[in-house]
Amino acid sequence: MERIRVAGIIKIENGFALMHRKNVKKRKDIQEYYTFPGGGLEEGESLEEGVIREIKEEFGINVKVIKKLYEMESKKFNQKEYFFLCEYIDGKFGTGDGPEFNHDPKYADSGDYLPEIINKEDIENLLLLPPEIKEKFVNDIKRGFYR
Repeated sequence: MERIRVAGIIKIENGFALMHRKNVKKRKDIQEYYTFPGGGLEEGESLEEGVIREIKEEFGINVKVIKKLYEMESKKFNQKEYFFLCEYIDGKFGTGDGPEFNHDPKYADSGDYLPEIINKEDIENLLLLPPEIKEKFVNDIKRGFYR
């Protein structure tokens, strides 16, 4: 069965909230990169509910989903991914307490999860995954979509 992953694009301060992943052991190709916050849908959740929950777990903040921006299919990971524009509502950034922060053995080879706010000017120079979405995201930044 195909996995569904949801992720949020959150403009916060003068940048965007991204998850910096370091020391990732389960990937042979890349041990350090950035990614949009998100994860797999839980049973019975809508795409929007999944994004809101994942962002709360990972960053400790509350967001409102504005609209779906991008979607992609990954044959490599047998999953479909949906990326939503989210508006920051409240909460202290960096206080997430999801399983990835609580020494859950399921995440033993996943490395470190470091919530960061990256200035929009610096995003183009990051290794931001997935590359297909980074390209669309950077183009949208350049054309002024995220004011």
